[in-house]
Parts: sequence; C-alpha cells; structure tokens
Amino acid sequence: MNGYHLLVILISLSAGFAYINHRYIKMPFVIGLFFLSSVLSLFVLSARWWDLPHYEEIRGVLAKVNLNEFILDIMLGFLLFAGSLHTHWADIKKQIRPISLFAVGGVVISTILIAFMLSWISGFFGVQVDFMYCLIFGALISPTDPIAVLGILTKANVSKKIESTIVGESLFNDGVGVVIFIALLETIRKGGGEVDFGDFGMLFLQEAVGGILFGLLLGIALHKLLKSIDNYETEVLLTVAFVMAGYSISAMMHLSGALAMVVMGLLVGNYKRELSMSDKTQEYVHKFWELVDVILNAILFISIAFVLVVIDFDSSYIIVGLLSVLIVLLSRIIIVYLPKILVPRWVNLSNNEAGVIIWGGLRGGLSIALVLSLPEGENKLILMVATYACVVFSILVQGLTIGKVAKRLSK
Repeated sequence: MNGYHLLVILISLSAGFAYINHRYIKMPFVIGLFFLSSVLSLFVLSARWWDLPHYEEIRGVLAKVNLNEFILDIMLGFLLFAGSLHTHWADIKKQIRPISLFAVGGVVISTILIAFMLSWISGFFGVQVDFMYCLIFGALISPTDPIAVLGILTKANVSKKIESTIVGESLFNDGVGVVIFIALLETIRKGGGEVDFGDFGMLFLQEAVGGILFGLLLGIALHKLLKSIDNYETEVLLTVAFVMAGYSISAMMHLSGALAMVVMGLLVGNYKRELSMSDKTQEYVHKFWELVDVILNAILFISIAFVLVVIDFDSSYIIVGLLSVLIVLLSRIIIVYLPKILVPRWVNLSNNEAGVIIWGGLRGGLSIALVLSLPEGENKLILMVATYACVVFSILVQGLTIGKVAKRLSK
C-alpha cells in the first residue's frame, strides 16, 4: 500500500464517519470521528480471535505507516495556522497573563510532576520505566492540544474569557512541550542519563524564541504581499505557500515551526486585515482554511485511533495507562490552581472558571505523534498505552462533557 492508497482510505473513512455522525450520532465533529474510528479499531483488534491472518496483515501495514512524521511534518503546520488565523488577538490579549503562565511555567511544572508520579506508580506495579522516559511522557502529555480544543470549544458554549484562555494556552504551549521533548530525546540518543541544562536552555531559546521571531517575519512578509494585490485566488495560494515553505524552513533551521505558524496566523488574521485583504478575499481565505481545518481534523483523529491496533498490550501496561489519566488530571489541577493561589491578581480566575479550564485541557494528536517518534523498546510501548489512554479519556469523556461542566459551573 503506497501513500496515495492510504490517503484514499483515510479520506473515504473520514467522509463516511462524518456522514454517519452528522446523520445519526450527532456528536461534535471531532469527537464523533474519533469515537467511530475507535470502534473500528476495536473491531479490527477483535479479529485476532476470529481472523488472525487478516489481522496480522492489517497490523503489519499500519505498523509501517509513519504517522508521527505525517502529523508533525505536514499536518501540524496547516492546522496551527488555520486555528490561529481564526483566533481574535484582542480576546487572547485580554488573557495573556494566565495564558503565558499556563503555556510556559505550567508545562514545565506539569512535566516534572507527571514524571515523578509516573515513576512511582509504574514501580509500584512492577513496570520499569526509565526516569528520562517518565520526563518525556510528562513533556508530550502536558501541552493541551490545539487541534482537539479548537474543534470542540465552539460547541461547548463556554464564556469568551474561558474560551480565549484555553485556546490561547493550547496554541502556544505545544511549542514549549515540543522543545522540552526534543531536549530530553536528544539526551537519550546521546546516551546521557541526565539533562544538560546549558544545552537545554540554548535549545529552548533557539526553538521557541527563534520560532516566534521567524513567525513574525513570515507574517509581515505575507501581510505586505497580500496588501500589494487584490486577487483572492493568488492570495489564497500565497497563504498555502507561506505555510508549507515556512514550516519546512523552520525545521531546517531548527526553529519551532509550530510557534512560527501560530504567530504568522495571528498576525495575518488580525493585523490591519482590512488593509491587506478585501472583504471578498477575507471571505475566501477564511472559508478555504476552515475547509482545510475540517478535512485535516478528520484525517488526524481517524489516524490516531488506528494506533490502538499496533500497540502490544500487557495487563500491567493497561493499569499504568489508566492511572496515567488520573496523574495527568491531578497535574492539570495543580498547574491551574497553583498560580491562582500564588498570584491571584495576575491570573484573575474564579474557582468555577478554573474548573472549566482544568476540564477543558484536552490532549490529542500532538501527544500521539510525539510518543510514536520515540526509539523502539519497552519504554515506548508503555508510554504509547499511557498516552492513548489519556487521549481517549480526554476526547471522549472531557470533550463530550465540557459543555455540561461549563454550564453547571457558570450558574
């Protein structure tokens, strides 16, 4: 099976599941696709008991698919640009203090907390996970996923303040999580057992700060090009070219392409938009990127569910995976309430608002993609089970109930 045939299958399944969900199930788009694809994955898994030859064949094909490269190297740039393009900077700016705390300090603290808790719990159940891998799990699971959040919050009827905080955090904290993840992974690949904080600091500055500055440069250049013409076909094509080229160049320069796309999208979608694009162009640009967002979200969440088929399950792994859900929720509670207690005026959140932000911290495709990029071995298998358990709970439980939680806490 080549890449094109795989894409045909993913698009066909996406269209079929989207129709079934919209016609009969009526779940939010992202959740419905993930639910139906998970059901399909469970059906394929059951084939090991009634059709083992075909099960092994399907499993072999899925094992060869570089899902992590597909998501990280191609899809993520498009999705982040589309999400930030439709984000109103004025709303984000009002909540910039809590967003900055959650997106930077929150990810760092959460990574450490999750690592220590996972190390203790896995040891208690006789599962050996190297502490460096516990830190890696903390880094990949701490960021709230913008792809999941953006697709669900629109249906949740949360307040503009809470929506802006959650969306803003999710747009920026993935860059911090990815930088920490890369630093830890490089340490493992070099054979080191400890993090070199000097190298870590330099890598963080290069990836994060460099990505933001490069995104500003791209955004200004794209703004000027869009301003110089009035032809919606060309302007749509320019946005596509800047996303593809900008994300690729970021990778070659070892900059955070994720942060670069977020900054570029925010700038193009907010800075003097009425001067750079006519009303007609704005309509076409936004509708085009909305459609890209919908199609890629569909492919993404169907792809994620198939991870279930390639995981080698062990009873102890499942126990650790289920407990990881509680670990991640506990760390989320701590990083939201800690600044609320220490710097309440800076955060300016009520207890009910904090509760919605805690429950709205969804995990998704980014975490799955990162865990799939780990070196092969038992540590990877354990973390894959733990990550998948967290994503399933996040999307199917938190995603389906965030609207009800928000409504109850808003009373």
